[in-house]
Amino acid sequence: MVDVHDVELVKSHDEPPLLPPPQAGPSRLWIVVAILVVAIAAITYVLVNRQHPAPAASAARTAPAPPRPLGAQGPAIELPPLDASDAAVRELVKQVTSNPRIAAWLATDGLIRSFTVGVQNVAEGSTPAARFGVLRPGGAFETTGRSAIEISPRSYQRYDELAAAMASIDPAGAARLYTIVKPRVDEAYRDLGFPDTPFDRALEQAIVSLLQVPAVDGPVRLEPKGIGYAYANPQLEGLTAAQKQLLRAGPGNVRMIQAALRQIALALGIPPQRLPPAR
Repeated sequence: MVDVHDVELVKSHDEPPLLPPPQAGPSRLWIVVAILVVAIAAITYVLVNRQHPAPAASAARTAPAPPRPLGAQGPAIELPPLDASDAAVRELVKQVTSNPRIAAWLATDGLIRSFTVGVQNVAEGSTPAARFGVLRPGGAFETTGRSAIEISPRSYQRYDELAAAMASIDPAGAARLYTIVKPRVDEAYRDLGFPDTPFDRALEQAIVSLLQVPAVDGPVRLEPKGIGYAYANPQLEGLTAAQKQLLRAGPGNVRMIQAALRQIALALGIPPQRLPPAR
């Protein structure tokens, strides 16, 4: 095993002969019996094969291979128990990014459990913001306009640091890190009530969901809704809560975050054809 601190994160045209004339007596009787035997054998063969048809060619094909687990080849590391893994995770993540916003999250407790719950939240459409309060953007959400309410461009600037933090993550290192911590992530996922569902599925679903968010250039109109606002565009309002959270980062930050997510997805081994096209 490798110590956590030492880890560094391609058919003939001829006429057939005529039969001789049949002979009289016993020889003729023998020929008749032989013909009957052959006929019975032929009939039996046909009936048996009708009852037991030959298997279809497709049945001989082997079953498709199961999907390859997500991750990348990395060193074998014996991780501490789940609830004592924070220190090890901090050291590993530091080799993937040194961004101060991510460092602020690393200072919190229950890192693997928070990551697992957050991914599951996004996969099912809910926002994980409550579990990542330390990453909350500064300032207040702002609108502009009177006759038509729109999102103020200043609101997008609040997410600049978060977009930069996402862009700072080394994709190959993130894939290796995921492989290392995956046993503990699977344990945390079982604790959430998913004993028979691979966490890989939730991770891919979460990434795909965020890559589906449109980067809307130009004004984004809002409508009052309760004590807050709703998107005037039904397509935008129909997004999940997690997708709307990313949408609020603004088009530039959306593109930056999605570019980083796509590179991480590819490094994890998610086939490109299963990812939404770049927007």
